[in-house]
Amino acid sequence: MLTPACTAYDTPDNIEPVATGDAYQAQYRDPSVTRANAMFLRSEALNAQKCLPYGGLDANGAGLGKGSAMADAILQGERLTRNDLLDVRVGDDPTFSGSYVVSRDGTLKLPFLDPIQAQGRSTTEVEADILRGLQAKDFYADAPQLSVRVTDFASVTVGVSGAVFEPHAVEIGGVPGDGLDVLRQAALGASTEGRNLSAALRAVGGVRPDADISAVEVRRGGVLYRLDMRGVFEGQNAVDIMLLTGDEVRVPSRQCFQEDLMRPSPISPPGVSLFLSNLTQPASNNAAAAIGQTVREVPYGTRYLQAVIDANCVGGPRSTSADRSSVLFTRNPVTGVSAVIERDIEDLLRRADRDDYDPYLLPGDALACYDSTVTNIAEVGRIFGILGAATLIAR
Repeated sequence: MLTPACTAYDTPDNIEPVATGDAYQAQYRDPSVTRANAMFLRSEALNAQKCLPYGGLDANGAGLGKGSAMADAILQGERLTRNDLLDVRVGDDPTFSGSYVVSRDGTLKLPFLDPIQAQGRSTTEVEADILRGLQAKDFYADAPQLSVRVTDFASVTVGVSGAVFEPHAVEIGGVPGDGLDVLRQAALGASTEGRNLSAALRAVGGVRPDADISAVEVRRGGVLYRLDMRGVFEGQNAVDIMLLTGDEVRVPSRQCFQEDLMRPSPISPPGVSLFLSNLTQPASNNAAAAIGQTVREVPYGTRYLQAVIDANCVGGPRSTSADRSSVLFTRNPVTGVSAVIERDIEDLLRRADRDDYDPYLLPGDALACYDSTVTNIAEVGRIFGILGAATLIAR
């Protein structure tokens, strides 16, 4: 009668070659040797075997974006986009001085002057064009004092695709009404980090572990630029440009899992929303097991063993709770194919080479815990007890 509680279930089947270490993470594979024959860690090397060369290198091995004079000249610094609010002052002239918004077509329209291109340009460049326009129309013989300053940067809409977790068009840089700083709004001049490339990458869930951040592509006005953002993970001052409405961002993939990208950074996911299920005894429900109704937030870079501890799947009386197992439900973000990985928790944590089989968690992963054999038998006994009591009551 107790046989079902002791039955060993088949290991989960997967379409992708999880068992050979050729799935998204080599850490998904099952331990191939006994604990006594544990080998040196091999997962990182197995993952690296599939990596395509960095795309951000030219024939001489130099970065195409990092330190590029063209990229610095065109992309770096503050650039205007439509709907930006500008303060224009031409001496004491009330005709031309005032507040202006960059039009939908990307131009600045002052009275009596031809439209001046502002989209993608600096305030210094716009100042020079206004001066030329004033003199060309004979409003001034000598150059007047002239100033163009940004009063408020508008939000921008950009498309982001490629090796990010949630590719889609995003709006970044906007400030909600309850977040406005009145003193800053009234001050002359403005600055923002909300329109930066890193903000757009965070808004789409962050870069995936297979991303080639040496060659992040920004397409602007039909011109393609490649930016090397590896400095983000190297403790260096990384390239981070201001985006404009209409820009298109694409993050290429190296087609491999890179462990060095599995840590917090300005372009990483803010964390991992992990779906959990823990109905192990003595907890009779998720609330009693201290698990939220749907998800639990864990830091980006969290591993499987850390998650099972976080889910209360480890610990308790050794005689009844030690031999638990758990199942990780994940999905390859490159192929979209799901994988299910089952682990004997106690065996994994006692292995010397546990890191080789301890996967990193990805956004949207799910984890389910199973009771130990002893607890299962106790549960069968409890059920039979309930059924027996119900039978006596019925009589």
